[in-house]
Amino acid sequence: MSEYREFTENEMMICMAARLMEDNKNYFIGFGMPQLAALIAQRLYSPNLIIVYEYGVIGPQIALPYERLMMADSKSNYRAVAWQNMNWAFFQAANGLIDYGVLGVNEIDQYGNINTTYIGGSYERPELRLSGSGGACEIGTHCWRTITVMMHEKRRMLEKLSFITTPGYLDGTPRARERAGLPPETGPYRVVTSKALFGFDEESHRMQLLEVLPGATAEEVLASMQFRPLLAPNLAQAEPPTEGELRLLREEIDPERVVIGRGKAIKI
Repeated sequence: MSEYREFTENEMMICMAARLMEDNKNYFIGFGMPQLAALIAQRLYSPNLIIVYEYGVIGPQIALPYERLMMADSKSNYRAVAWQNMNWAFFQAANGLIDYGVLGVNEIDQYGNINTTYIGGSYERPELRLSGSGGACEIGTHCWRTITVMMHEKRRMLEKLSFITTPGYLDGTPRARERAGLPPETGPYRVVTSKALFGFDEESHRMQLLEVLPGATAEEVLASMQFRPLLAPNLAQAEPPTEGELRLLREEIDPERVVIGRGKAIKI
């Protein structure tokens, strides 16, 4: 490691998410940071990772560099194994053939429920209308595990959501997902934020702080949440982006800084 390194919050989150991705697994990939995380993982850690897009594309070798709004075009679908349709893709997930879903989210609660629909007011008259579900509900419902990537802000990590777009562990009670008609073995796995890495306790299903990201402290993490997560017995400090990860992101994947240029700069 060099003595000095500077990176953005988005770069840190992308690299953290990439390190979570296992080889020889299928991943439903959302737009933006999840795409870049999958590219890092494929090239550095998990060469046999298979990308699945909700509109039916299976196993593309995404052509670089990444471009703004790069989804459902020839570059993001380059050399795909198959291109079916949305119903077919979600049918495969419902059959248990998609291992992970990776989503960018607006709001989350302590049980991993996600809101990307609206904030404040009512569904008919919201204070702020968000992007909506897209395929996020189906991905969080049917994939075996779900990884979410989001900015760490108090207004985003809430005790109670305005709306549940994508179910997590619902109210956290035993068999809550099963009572709602969801596969009981599925559910939230990891939450990557700009300050921390979280998992979920197997018994209570509450969010659990596992690692603090570079540039943040445990106190800052907890102060920027409207609920208090469980704490891992051995709370760790996450490794910063490596020189190899940053070179790949900045020179090959996103040289125009479309995604990686966002977020606060962190110096270590």
